[in-house]
Amino acid sequence: MDRRDRYALPVIVPRPRSLTVCSGHFELTRQSSLYAPPATAALVRELLSPATGLPLPEAGGPGPDTLAFRLDDDCGLGPEGYRLTVTETGVDVVAATEVGLGWAVQTLRQLLPAEVYASDPQLGVAWRLPCVEIADEPRYRWRGALLDVARWCHPLPFLYRFVDLLAVHKLNTLHLHLTDDQGWRFEVHRYPLLTEVGGWRNESSAGHVSQGRFDHTRHGGFYTQDQLRDLVGYAARRGVRIMPEIDVPGHTQAAIAAYPRLGNEPSRRLPVRPEWGISTHVLNVEDATVSFVRDVLDELVDVFPFEYVHVGGDEVPGDEWRASEAAQRRAAELGLPNVAGLLGWWTRQLADHLRGYGRRVAVWDELLEHRPPHDATIFAWRGEQRVEAARSGGFDVVAVPYTHTYLDWAESDDADEPLAINGVLPLPKVYGYRPGDVLGVQGQLWSEYLPRTELVEWRAFPRLGAIAEVGWSEPGEYAEFERRATAHQERLDVLGVRYRPVKPTSAVDF
Repeated sequence: MDRRDRYALPVIVPRPRSLTVCSGHFELTRQSSLYAPPATAALVRELLSPATGLPLPEAGGPGPDTLAFRLDDDCGLGPEGYRLTVTETGVDVVAATEVGLGWAVQTLRQLLPAEVYASDPQLGVAWRLPCVEIADEPRYRWRGALLDVARWCHPLPFLYRFVDLLAVHKLNTLHLHLTDDQGWRFEVHRYPLLTEVGGWRNESSAGHVSQGRFDHTRHGGFYTQDQLRDLVGYAARRGVRIMPEIDVPGHTQAAIAAYPRLGNEPSRRLPVRPEWGISTHVLNVEDATVSFVRDVLDELVDVFPFEYVHVGGDEVPGDEWRASEAAQRRAAELGLPNVAGLLGWWTRQLADHLRGYGRRVAVWDELLEHRPPHDATIFAWRGEQRVEAARSGGFDVVAVPYTHTYLDWAESDDADEPLAINGVLPLPKVYGYRPGDVLGVQGQLWSEYLPRTELVEWRAFPRLGAIAEVGWSEPGEYAEFERRATAHQERLDVLGVRYRPVKPTSAVDF
């Protein structure tokens, strides 16, 4: 496609609220300067200068041949909105916050040639911006992606890359699933065995878990608190918050392997679970075990400043509690009809503790039947009816139904499709999701069958781009999104993303 034609209708993902294309263009050159708040100026140079080679020196104010980014509390576009105008003489951006200015920077990149996404100088490229008027703000406050690093401890550099890819698509939240039966990835100074023992398993499922095969290869690792603090700061500069998840009282076999006293049979030594699926081993209900988890949270909130901490609460088998006299006694003391209610008790203890830090708990939708804390945010995953149940209960809801947002599912039933936990979830179905009146939406990348980072990217894109548009825009016709998603692949190519190519709708059955 001729580059002039491409600029006639800019390809922006997610689609902005309002876009008007005008005649003409503005070209960035070595004479172009930059006027912006310090943090925004640093982001502009970090994202544009490596490929363009342009220094973008500081300007004294808006003017000709200048990229001007201005804060205005009264711009009327909300905390993440922005107004971007490109004329033949320069660029003017207005937003109420630096987060809004940051999203304008991401849009500005998409208006430039795709080569701007390169990490080294691109010679012979005319850095032209089409003249446009854009007024933009997100539909939902929460637009995110879950990345499961508990099953496979993905390398730290990939977490930075993933943050960058979220920011490209104006996704503002990384939900980092740090612990599970198969591994504990968060360093806890007070309890070093959580990572020394709980961070390693002797082997992993090979093929689908239903086949009962193993790879006989030790796997593990963890992230230090300092490493995660640096990641949090890097993400914040791009408008991305990081919500940590410490999953309790189920999905805790790795923690029990490290400290058997946390389990319901303290004399039993468990391994870190090697196979996928749900362990029947859960935390006991002793006060000392609750205190242990509170100690973990004390260190967690010191690393992650975000308002929310996810404490799990999903898929908690009741076998051990039903067999435990201590659990039965605790349930009776609390006036609970059965031990299943201990799930709500567990979560309320942690919510009370986190409230002392000014934090709120996020939980999976299993809590709805067990008196969740009044200020909990429910992540409704077990179908669209659970989204409605959480919303009807008066809770803030992040809509994550597996039917539309579980991106670890296969995208097709083609013979060459990589092994997946389930399927099929094609791109049109993801794009067709309408969450309704909720806090937001996010895509889930559970990693049992994503042991390598290129597989994470293959499953994520282009479907995470569809999630981004569902969360940011009022989605339109799928065919129009498909055209933009196809053109957007040129940028992903430059970024080196291993994406699944968009297939024409006629080739998709959903």
